[in-house]
Amino acid sequence: MTSSEVRWGGRRAWFPVLASSLLLAACEIGSEPRRLTSTATVEPAPAPTASVGSSIPQATPTPAPVVVAPSAEPTSVRRMPARPARTQAIQELVEKLGAPGAKVDDPCVAPEGSGCARTALAPFFEALDALAAGTSSRPTVIEAFGNSLIAGDRIVDILRDDLGEAFGSAGRGLLLVDRMAPYGGRSRTGYSRGGWEPRTLGELRAPPLPFGIAGVYHVATTAKARSRFTVEGESQGTLWWLDVPRAGALTVSSEGQVLARTEPAGDGAARITRFELPPGAKSVEVVAEGKGAVVQGVVLQQSRPGIVLDMLGVPSADAGLYARMDDGILRAQLAERAPRLLLFFLGGNESKRIEWKRMDLEKLRTDLRALLRRSREAAPDSACMVVGPMDAVQGPKAKDPLKARPFLEAVVTAEREVATAEGCAFFDMYGAMGGKGSLARFHKAGFMHEDLVHPRSKGLDVLGHLVTDALLRAWVETPPATRKVAMLRPAASSPSTSTAEAAP
Repeated sequence: MTSSEVRWGGRRAWFPVLASSLLLAACEIGSEPRRLTSTATVEPAPAPTASVGSSIPQATPTPAPVVVAPSAEPTSVRRMPARPARTQAIQELVEKLGAPGAKVDDPCVAPEGSGCARTALAPFFEALDALAAGTSSRPTVIEAFGNSLIAGDRIVDILRDDLGEAFGSAGRGLLLVDRMAPYGGRSRTGYSRGGWEPRTLGELRAPPLPFGIAGVYHVATTAKARSRFTVEGESQGTLWWLDVPRAGALTVSSEGQVLARTEPAGDGAARITRFELPPGAKSVEVVAEGKGAVVQGVVLQQSRPGIVLDMLGVPSADAGLYARMDDGILRAQLAERAPRLLLFFLGGNESKRIEWKRMDLEKLRTDLRALLRRSREAAPDSACMVVGPMDAVQGPKAKDPLKARPFLEAVVTAEREVATAEGCAFFDMYGAMGGKGSLARFHKAGFMHEDLVHPRSKGLDVLGHLVTDALLRAWVETPPATRKVAMLRPAASSPSTSTAEAAP
């Protein structure tokens, strides 16, 4: 998915759903965290004890698939948030598309006798439990890495909004001072009249300066380059910047009040400058005093509990290109964000590059394994999940435009194997759409752009809901990890994937 292929749509008008019994609640985004509509209580499990920066225990190379079973002890009840009436119209749309959905593969990472004490998604599920019970003391941060499918803040916007509606929102999270390209929306950027040059890790040749987790940095092309951000109740802010030589300082202000000013040393280091937002602030502005100043991002966040999702997608990205993230910056920024879930939306670019003989399946496995290990070592308290590629076809220039790409299913299988071996969950987007031929149905319904690569707005909404619905269902169906929660299937009879089935 090259940068020239990216076309970013607007915000959604409807919230698509899969099954009427599993629809999500909707309330005002940004509302205070609320309890789920249940008379039962949810007791959060203890947080992992590993410290940031320490190495994490790796799952066994081939964890046995698990099936959720009833516990001998009484368990707290997790319930899907109640559905709003407005989602019923989208139910008919999803049925028309024939998107069956799929369950999250959530492998056991802590076997205990014949059972399982902990699955891959336990850290994230514990965070949701604490939000639902009202016992959380901090925001629950999700870091979403990926390619152009999410780089316009689509697909993940559904996850952010719907989790925020169900568990409360805690702010906008990581934002960029300007767009990654001259086109596209500004839902995750500040407003600027120009003066910033974007550089991304998806470029053909590696740019000269190091990247952090955003995979993007912006260079001020003029003195007094500025960007203004809308404040949505956030009280805390962080400026991520590179201390390049002879660039000058960066100033952060709100309604004329200076909140912070950097003190450059010109040593090239990546730095973090924190600031507090005044009560009632409606906007915050970042200004480069001199040409050449470099900004990696601005974090705006509330101190209260709730969901924050940072969109870290980059056009053209694959797992190998994320190797351009600097190790020191990666560790520092993930330690700063302290995520409870790392998401990776990858595979579409890999399938094309394998077809074009620019890489092979072994390189895909090696690159994805390295990315997962680096990220998890930097954020050991976080769960992780890989989201496989959507259905893909040859494209409008081919003799048979809707013919399936030949390596797509092999990519799905390889990503599933690597994710499971590394102790991460896996979601099969291709299967959730309906497998082979599902993109043709999206296209017939008018949900694909002319490039037959990127879905239009409603198509992206459907994909976002497929992920959101599956993740919430996995949370509901998996008992808390404080006790023996699953039974291992016999290895000889188990399938090659690790699927979870609801307990009776």
